[in-house]
Amino acid sequence: MTTELIGDDPAPDERGHVSVADFDTIGPYRVLQQLGQGGMGIVHLALDARGRAVAVKVLRTHVAHDDDARARLAREVDTLARVRSQRIAPVFDADLEADQPYIVTRYVPGPSLEQHVREEGPLDAESLLRLARGLAEALRAIHEVGVIHRDLKPGNVLMLDGDPVVIDFGIAHVADTSRMTMTGLVMGTPGYLSPELVEGGDVTPATDWWGWAATLVFAATGRSPFGRGGMEAVLARVCRGDADLHEVDPELAPLLYAALTPDPQLRPDADEVLIALEAWARGRPVTDVLPQRTRALQADATRTLPPVAAAGAAGAAAGAAGAAAGRAPAPQRAEPPAPWGSGDWTDPRPAPAPDPTPAPVAQPDRGGWGMLPGQERAPWPGAGAPAAGALDRPGDPRIGKPRRSDVLAALLAAAVAMATAVPFVGLALAVLWSWLARTVDRSMTATVRRRHQAGRRRSDGVVAAMASPWHLVTAALATVVTSLLPVAVGAAGLLAAALAQSAVDGLGVRLSAPVPLAVGSLLALLVAWWGPGGPSLRRGSRSLVRGVTGPSALRVLVLGVLVVFAVGVLGALAAGALDVSWWPDVSSPLPGPEQLPGR
Repeated sequence: MTTELIGDDPAPDERGHVSVADFDTIGPYRVLQQLGQGGMGIVHLALDARGRAVAVKVLRTHVAHDDDARARLAREVDTLARVRSQRIAPVFDADLEADQPYIVTRYVPGPSLEQHVREEGPLDAESLLRLARGLAEALRAIHEVGVIHRDLKPGNVLMLDGDPVVIDFGIAHVADTSRMTMTGLVMGTPGYLSPELVEGGDVTPATDWWGWAATLVFAATGRSPFGRGGMEAVLARVCRGDADLHEVDPELAPLLYAALTPDPQLRPDADEVLIALEAWARGRPVTDVLPQRTRALQADATRTLPPVAAAGAAGAAAGAAGAAAGRAPAPQRAEPPAPWGSGDWTDPRPAPAPDPTPAPVAQPDRGGWGMLPGQERAPWPGAGAPAAGALDRPGDPRIGKPRRSDVLAALLAAAVAMATAVPFVGLALAVLWSWLARTVDRSMTATVRRRHQAGRRRSDGVVAAMASPWHLVTAALATVVTSLLPVAVGAAGLLAAALAQSAVDGLGVRLSAPVPLAVGSLLALLVAWWGPGGPSLRRGSRSLVRGVTGPSALRVLVLGVLVVFAVGVLGALAAGALDVSWWPDVSSPLPGPEQLPGR
């Protein structure tokens, strides 16, 4: 069959785009409207000879004669012809030899997952579970015929009455093609390319399951799991496993974090993820149904699952082929060909105490997920006879707590006011606060790590008290070292503000005037907060503020006092009703206009 274009061959615009009305027909298909477009082709809604709606994908004019583009289109046709699943849009027709190659697939009258989430918001628990099951069904159908999609993402998933349909197999590869090409990397989507694809590793089904997890993160949050920015920055986060899951339900985040681990062998398999999602959707913690690995490094290592309620097991089995309904307590099955690690499971995250400020990931409070590097996973109830205390391995209590940003902002304003009105006192208080906050952070972090390693113990308080002198010393050293840059930046800001004020009022460069002092102190405090060593200061400061402003009424009171103090002091300085005091010294250590060089 050949492609017949009514009229002249349409001319693309400067981007190579073909408009909706450029084609009246494509072969025997009558074009109705454009559905979407990508880098290679445009998808049209059309009618076949019987009047049935179909989707026709046509290569763009400027790539129609590119051999690689035609090869990708041919690969898509071959892939779709081999797959049989309601979750895959099948191919009905194709003409790959014409001047304008095209393929015809099932028309799915629904938006993409990306569009659906943008317009309707993130999916709820039941909808997310339904999406996960549908995508798992599609991926299993693909993998059964030896094909790997490689580009699963929200834009390639269409939603039809709440169920997903996977499309766009343009860069799909057969499983025997173990390495990707640079062209494949360009055709992929940063943020949804698995780490092994980015690093040129083996292309296995684990690649698609990683994209599955990344797609679930988007569906749950409306955001890409690895953020935005340049391609290099996003791909670097992918390779590090630096996923942004702070908007994910804290009960679900450990599961998705594990599914996005850079090492394919450390990821849970689809059955495990689906069963855990089922538990989460039913209000149970995911850590209650995740598997435990034995310490034996055996080729036929087994995995033990705890008893699951009959309804939960049946629901998980509906979306996971091979998972038996009504699972008996502690069943065992042979390890799959691509096991999720053998021996001890370790968390790939590099930092034992993650900073909750940029992107906290909730740690579970029931052993297993979210453990520190090198730790042994605690066995599940029924898998041996562990001591009661062995299961009590709480996560970091600071994660998921209120950030108290409003109180901290008011505290910043009060600190600037104090440093402007009484510079020496303000400087001393800022240093003291930094020292105290870093001490608190070190003490809490040490306790969290100790509890991860040995569980909660009665001696935790005593050990923390005995270690407090060491924490005080290390926090003092850190305060001194991390203060150097803020002081330098603050001094530069002080001078710049004084020069600017002199240019405005003509009274000379007055370094000890309120405005330069306020600008310099504000810059110094901001650099201390966000600069080198800032994470420890932020964690400790938030812990201190949360401890002081527990009840809502007390929080409002503290916030009001800080705001009134800052506004009152800065207002009085601006009005001239209050002078800068250099107590406990007598005079300003900063040179006046007559003392500056050149005066």
